[in-house]
Amino acid sequence: MSFPDFYEQAPVVRTYDPFAAMLGAARDGLLDYHYLDAVRLAGHSCPTVAGAFLIGRAALAALYPDEPAERGNIAVHMPAPEDEGVTGVMAQVLTLLTGAAAVNGFHGMRGRFRRKGLLSFANQREGDAIIFTRLDNNVRVAVTLDVSLIPADPDQGERLMAILQNYADASQQAAFAAAWQDRVRRLLLEFADDPRVIRVTLVN
Repeated sequence: MSFPDFYEQAPVVRTYDPFAAMLGAARDGLLDYHYLDAVRLAGHSCPTVAGAFLIGRAALAALYPDEPAERGNIAVHMPAPEDEGVTGVMAQVLTLLTGAAAVNGFHGMRGRFRRKGLLSFANQREGDAIIFTRLDNNVRVAVTLDVSLIPADPDQGERLMAILQNYADASQQAAFAAAWQDRVRRLLLEFADDPRVIRVTLVN
């Protein structure tokens, strides 16, 4: 398999999962998540997938400033219904990083390692901030994403229309894919730590 080189240059999210440690899935419980893991989960790479990956990274760093974040010890609340826009896609990436799952998640074992119910969705749009709560101390952060600083190539609309209407030639398809991934690359490599793009706020 061949992927764009920048996937491996993107930030890595390190977590500690006590359930993985107990089961021997990772002897020390440490799990490193790469952007490629999110791409494989979603089946594609786009600013939404990359943005969700960076949102999760920023939230975990804020909740656990001095150690790897503990998967399964974090609740995630999405500010919109799960079937609205890209909410569901982002939630899947955040489940990957945090372990937080909806009603279909793991029930736990004698009250431990429960993932079910840690991911929730608003009944109607509540703004743009995704809320992350660390369960052992109830510290909460709100994280928003603004990719307007990374505009798309102005020719992308015309290229996409040609592709969707089945008259794009090979050069148009290649140009579309290259410009699409270049925007993702810039988000991951140039703006991952830019507070204008990824904004983290402590919630009282």
